[in-house]
Amino acid sequence: MSHTYASLHYHIVFSTKNRLPLINQSISPRLFDYIGGIIRNEGGVLHAAGGTADHVHLSSGLRQDKAVCDVIRDIKANSTRWIHDTFPELSTFAWQEGYGAFSLSFTGLDKVKAYIANQETHHRTITFKEEFIDFLERHHIQYDERYIWL
Repeated sequence: MSHTYASLHYHIVFSTKNRLPLINQSISPRLFDYIGGIIRNEGGVLHAAGGTADHVHLSSGLRQDKAVCDVIRDIKANSTRWIHDTFPELSTFAWQEGYGAFSLSFTGLDKVKAYIANQETHHRTITFKEEFIDFLERHHIQYDERYIWL
């Protein structure tokens, strides 16, 4: 085959450092727009973004020549710098080290988009910790709980 064709979609989850509730409703729409710009600059597309005050969920399609870890590193670094510049009162804002990245099929995108859009309601009954551990278990990812929340 003379060309490369790929459909690579991910559900990416990461939290604020120490899960501090720093992402409020006045910040989140602008933050998600900015993150979408970072992903577009990497040649990808942001399908959906959402979360709560202490963590974000992103549904994104990425290029086949981009490593997920590199794109997430760029998202975190650039969005942190943008938050510091745009919201001086959040000069101590930081993202938690690490992340969750779960592969998606194209046919599953609508379900994940709906899940991300429903985060505020979802987290009335389940904590971020419970949610994240459920993701790890459903994807058969081995983990040591002692190291998830550092």
